[in-house]
Amino acid sequence: MRIFSNNSDEQKLIDAVYAAGQGHVFRFWNELGLESRTKLLAQLREIDLELMATLNQEFIQSTENHLMQQKLEPADFISLPKTPEEIEAFNNAKKLGGKALKAGRVAAFLVAGGQGTRLGFNGPKGSFPVSPIKKKSLFQLHAEKILAMTARHGATIPWYIMTSETNHQQTTDFLERNSYFGLQPQNVILFKQEMIPALDDNGRLILDAKDNIFRNPNGHGGSLSALKNSGALQDMKKRGVDLIFYFQVDNVLTKICDPVFLGFHIQKKAEMSAKIVPKTDPEEKVGVLGKIDGRLGVIEYSDLPAEQQTARNSDGRLKFCAGNIATHILDRNFVEKETKGGLRLPWHLAHKKIPFISDTGEQVNPVESNGYKFETFVFDALADAERAVFLEVKRENEFSPVKNADGNASPAAARRDMINQFGSWLEKIGVSVPKDTDGNVEGEIEITPLFALDNEELAEKVNPNLSFGGSLYLV
Repeated sequence: MRIFSNNSDEQKLIDAVYAAGQGHVFRFWNELGLESRTKLLAQLREIDLELMATLNQEFIQSTENHLMQQKLEPADFISLPKTPEEIEAFNNAKKLGGKALKAGRVAAFLVAGGQGTRLGFNGPKGSFPVSPIKKKSLFQLHAEKILAMTARHGATIPWYIMTSETNHQQTTDFLERNSYFGLQPQNVILFKQEMIPALDDNGRLILDAKDNIFRNPNGHGGSLSALKNSGALQDMKKRGVDLIFYFQVDNVLTKICDPVFLGFHIQKKAEMSAKIVPKTDPEEKVGVLGKIDGRLGVIEYSDLPAEQQTARNSDGRLKFCAGNIATHILDRNFVEKETKGGLRLPWHLAHKKIPFISDTGEQVNPVESNGYKFETFVFDALADAERAVFLEVKRENEFSPVKNADGNASPAAARRDMINQFGSWLEKIGVSVPKDTDGNVEGEIEITPLFALDNEELAEKVNPNLSFGGSLYLV
């Protein structure tokens, strides 16, 4: 059954959907009220039917092997400083990055589209309470770091936050209820990530309700097009921002707008840069920064052959050791180039179980994968960067993501890592901090960024004769 509309614009859209071979989305049309019909047409209006046809042809219908053999090489990176010359280079980079911050050239860009479902938490992941003593949310921890950096460098650091359709309103309400944790509302800019439909095994759009097409976020690579399409890039230009510090919401140890990182990026005139931590062991399931057929990018752990995973250099380090922690600096001009004429990043697909409505109108939760989700990865933009900087940092100082309910990368692990970091700061100024047999601090410590951003600032404010009695909160 073909449907028709008295509205010429609607009919043009309907004809285009049928021409694209997706007319099945109208099969419940006669059961829908005006509101549901309007909703369905609005969704279809936003879908790039030509793109979906291309993805269907290239990924679903094609028999070509997309995992062709590639030449994989490790990438060069700036190691942690050891010699006086290297320490001086880091200090010079820090001064240069500080100048950029003072000049108002830097923005913080947070990717925060996820929900706390895997943590057993109902709400945006950014609102999850995580700090050791005060149970501050991830959003509050990040906001306080930005506030502290603003005070230290005497210039505004605008905070751009990419949400999702799922959590945008909840995130907005949460930040408003908490008065943006001290930041000026005009300097906190929220916008939604873009969505893309999934396709079933036959290349057809999937209805998960009679008036709704299943869609998923277009991957963290979509953050680049979201920056442009939301007007964020234009807003940055008006503010004089040309350096974008990209980070993800779940890392409690992120060193936001790190001046050392910024300085090296500026020195090398890089277009996109990344921080790395050495892999803990060959089997660690983390992508590594490297070269793929001569172009920079991230090599997924599943794509690295076993002999490459275990290969070591003469110094004993893993040959492919540069673990990606999803912390980047992007030049604003580079993002504009990457998004000119639409997002240029390659698409990746995953075969997944996707709920759908059967032809009889029943909700089905499949037990086997029945459709393909498409997404882009921000690190793929490295392949287009003419110059890039990869900077090694210590895992215990800068990387502790909250992803799982328990075990590794859990809230408990993140709190432990935060306490250990604060404990190490205290030890560096002479305060005695007890440890257990695993080397973890015995007790609880929380130091708000508004009191001290690092151990150097802590040393200026705390008497080394301080006695740690098992619980300490410095604000």
